[in-house]
Amino acid sequence: MPVNLSLPVAEQLLPVAGVLLGIAEANIKREDRKDLLVIQLCEGARVAGVFTKNRFCAAPVIVAKEHLANVHGNDANRHAHSPLPSPLLQAGEGDNERLRETQIHADGIRALVVNTGNANAGTGEQGLQDARSTCAALAGLLGCKTTQILPFSTGVIMEPLPVAKIAAGLPAAVANMRADNWFDAAAAIMTTDIVAKAISKQLEIDGVTVTITGIAKGSGMIHPNMATMLGYIATDAAIAQPLLQELVRVAANRSFNCITVDGDTSTNDSLMLIATGQSALPEISSSDSSAYSALLDAVSEVAIFLAQAIVRDGEGATKFITVAIEGGRSDEECRKIGYAIAHSPLVKTAFFASDPNLGRILAAIGYAGVDDLDVSALQLYLDEVLVSENGGRALSYREEDGQRVMQQAEITIRVVLNRGDVNATLWTCDFSYDYVKINASYRS
Repeated sequence: MPVNLSLPVAEQLLPVAGVLLGIAEANIKREDRKDLLVIQLCEGARVAGVFTKNRFCAAPVIVAKEHLANVHGNDANRHAHSPLPSPLLQAGEGDNERLRETQIHADGIRALVVNTGNANAGTGEQGLQDARSTCAALAGLLGCKTTQILPFSTGVIMEPLPVAKIAAGLPAAVANMRADNWFDAAAAIMTTDIVAKAISKQLEIDGVTVTITGIAKGSGMIHPNMATMLGYIATDAAIAQPLLQELVRVAANRSFNCITVDGDTSTNDSLMLIATGQSALPEISSSDSSAYSALLDAVSEVAIFLAQAIVRDGEGATKFITVAIEGGRSDEECRKIGYAIAHSPLVKTAFFASDPNLGRILAAIGYAGVDDLDVSALQLYLDEVLVSENGGRALSYREEDGQRVMQQAEITIRVVLNRGDVNATLWTCDFSYDYVKINASYRS
């Protein structure tokens, strides 16, 4: 079972004004499970995202980036970052600027479509055609352009996408559209996940209540840039498009780019941030504003919860491990050392067995690639237990203390470098027998 992670409570997941979600059973990989999700957006909603850095990225990633670039290019040409016009504005009313904005909203992203069971990755030109066909099928149902749809897929790689099944399931998903469907949406995007991952948060910004709700999936093939996952976060705040893109980038670096399960970077990773502009809060147009800072922190909090939930639900995970690197000269070197520890199969299997074979951590620090690292200056801790200092075993360390900590479900590995003032925190899990079993039979 996931490490200290329970199912979200449906009643605690808050609707976000301007977002509707519909779920269907398309029988993509197997029958009798929700495996198709449509997220419909109101006119005027803005969307930004970050995607996998895997060069073998999936067809839906390529198509989604194309469609986003198309819409954002239109936005730039039409002054999309001016104040939002009234949704009741009709042709002939107001000045030309407002009429052009109304046209922008009609051309913005109107829906996202997500299927599980098939990643549509490693599928060549046919995969691109299939992703576009999926967008076209949904666009026909919603009465919008194909380029106003963003496609996402997760599941088995190098298998043809069953477009006919998806197209046949879309009418049911559209008919199922509801604002309070976040819980079922979280379940519909799962693959090897044991539990759905979802969270809501409300905060006040300048006296206005702002709502944020997010869902994510991920359990294995997890590695930063990004972790193997799909994530969708929506807010009813209004924010200028360039700031929205900056906000999702920073939030991803604080969260999904700080987790790893097995060091494998997926072909399909995507994190999307939606801002519907339906709250009474004036549009956020400056990164120097207190409103931007408050929204960034709140979105980051949601993203961190979802990212940690992925690690807690890591395939076969029995322990949730925080890797804290302190006193480095740069974020890059802190992350290098943190990832070396978090990726090491020897470290991860030792934690599964609660075996304080902690020289494995020292070895990972040593090969992390920080060439001028003075190992005699650093300290290694397990929670509060000092394990190593002065280049070797700490005089105060007792193996029974290390074993006591390693038997816990949640553990912190803390490395104090004593060479600067930069810190970095990553999250990972152990490797168990079940990880091998799950991945050995994933396609069956």
